[in-house]
Amino acid sequence: MISVNTIILMTGILLLLGIGSSKFSTRIGMPMLVLFLGVGMLAGSEGIGRIAFEDYHFANIIGSIALAVILFDGGLHTTLQAVQTSWRAALPLATVGVLLTSVLTGAAAAWILGIPLLHGMLLGSIVGSTDAAAVFSTLRTSGLRLSPRVTAILEVESGSNDPMAIFLTVALISLIMGTANSFSEMILFFILQFGVGSIVGIGGGFAAVWLANRINLDYPGLYPILVLACGLLIFGVAAVFEGSSFLAVYLAGIVLANKSLVYRNGILQFHDAAAWLSQIVLFVMLGLLSFPSRLTTVALDGLIVALVLIFIARPVAVWLSIFPLRLNLRELTFLSWVGLKGAVPVTLATFPLLAGVPHSQLIFNVVFFVVLISAITQGWSLAPVARWLRLGIPADTTPPITMEINALRHVDGEIVEYRVAANSLVADKTLRDLALPYDMTVTLVVRDDEVIMPRGSTVLKPGDKVFVAMRKKIKPLLDCLFDTCAEPLILHPGERIIFRADHTVRQLCTLFSLGCQQEVQDTLGSLIKDTQLSAPYRLGPFLVTPGTDAKLVTLVYSPLEISTLNISNQPIPQITPETDQAHNLS
Repeated sequence: MISVNTIILMTGILLLLGIGSSKFSTRIGMPMLVLFLGVGMLAGSEGIGRIAFEDYHFANIIGSIALAVILFDGGLHTTLQAVQTSWRAALPLATVGVLLTSVLTGAAAAWILGIPLLHGMLLGSIVGSTDAAAVFSTLRTSGLRLSPRVTAILEVESGSNDPMAIFLTVALISLIMGTANSFSEMILFFILQFGVGSIVGIGGGFAAVWLANRINLDYPGLYPILVLACGLLIFGVAAVFEGSSFLAVYLAGIVLANKSLVYRNGILQFHDAAAWLSQIVLFVMLGLLSFPSRLTTVALDGLIVALVLIFIARPVAVWLSIFPLRLNLRELTFLSWVGLKGAVPVTLATFPLLAGVPHSQLIFNVVFFVVLISAITQGWSLAPVARWLRLGIPADTTPPITMEINALRHVDGEIVEYRVAANSLVADKTLRDLALPYDMTVTLVVRDDEVIMPRGSTVLKPGDKVFVAMRKKIKPLLDCLFDTCAEPLILHPGERIIFRADHTVRQLCTLFSLGCQQEVQDTLGSLIKDTQLSAPYRLGPFLVTPGTDAKLVTLVYSPLEISTLNISNQPIPQITPETDQAHNLS
């Protein structure tokens, strides 16, 4: 029997190998989950490590916990805007798309493997869903920033399609083993999976926000653990009431991501680390669970099943599910290709083994081989395909970092570190020439190893680290000011932004990409003074109104013909007084 100390030693070695392989993965562009699986296979009973591991029940438990942490972290990085943008496409893909993929793949698998149709359909159901762990990991390490809509669809689909895959898998196991209940009870189980999972996830997310913001812990380091405990509790409660635990924990993460939360930055960093640890443990463990000699016996059949899944089932499911939504051809093609498989199918493949389903070992081996093929082909090709379809740009490797300050726990303020991008609006400009909102202050500039105290004459150079104190509501605008917007910045009617009165019209036109006349040099204060007795001045879609004192003005987003402003790519023409309601903002 292996001693505890030996287990700890092997765990440390495997974690170090997993972390080291992530560095190697970045250099060669291979998805990290493939290398993590490779580390596990090398350490397994048929590899150089000779670690004997074939406990499917234990693997199922560890896999479920790891997936819960990964999905929770995925939800914590999903904005409400992304959900609003993607749900019309993500929901059909997570339901109808999974069903179509499962049926097409299952029918092919039954014929290819020579097994009964229900067993083939069981295999198809296991590999029918897009895997969240694989998608989140591959997107973050691809080196690309995909279009916001495609990223949102992929993330929301992969985070919400597990209930359908679990329902189909459990239902087919019941049919094969002769333990299936009535059709109405199966439909009730399906409704419980989605309904209870959604209710527990959303309700639990709001409860977690309330608890974290009001518990007032003495040690800030406990807040990330508190939030993780809430996530695991939500996962367990959903399971107890027969809902989808995976959907519940993902939705809870989304709620937490879009509410005001104390020590947000520390919580996000902790859960990023927890998700990475979970991915390493999960994929290395699944690698240990595999036997290369068994995989070679199903290699040809598994390859054919994988080709059917990748080139026929997934594309057909995507086109039939979301073609009516009028996505463009490039987006449909990319979504058809990136139906990544990962830990969820392998974890689901343990269900038939635990239930004693005939042909379950064959199903497990084929599923594992299909996952390997999907990860290598689809995961490795994600970045090249995105570039070929012109759906991605190089990602910024240094996203803005929010400083954690105890005094700012319950107030509307934070300090953020930005790195000036070469193509940003602030690059090579002095601070006095920038139209910076009043609700922010540049507090420090770091250039190489030199600390610069900011003055009006300070020039911001590409690569500078700029520390900014701000009110939280204007952070999305500043994200676009210091770098290209990761997602289009949307302003809604009635939103207000305060500026100094001595800023010129030209400066504001540059900030918001407004199509103003080149010679406009009037200050905002002069516009207020000149129009006190007449109609307010219109600056594109904004009304220029007095601020709280004579040194300030307020820009109120008040469009005439559009409901929102996409600042990142929608230029607005010409400044005109608001003299009538027929002004054209085309």
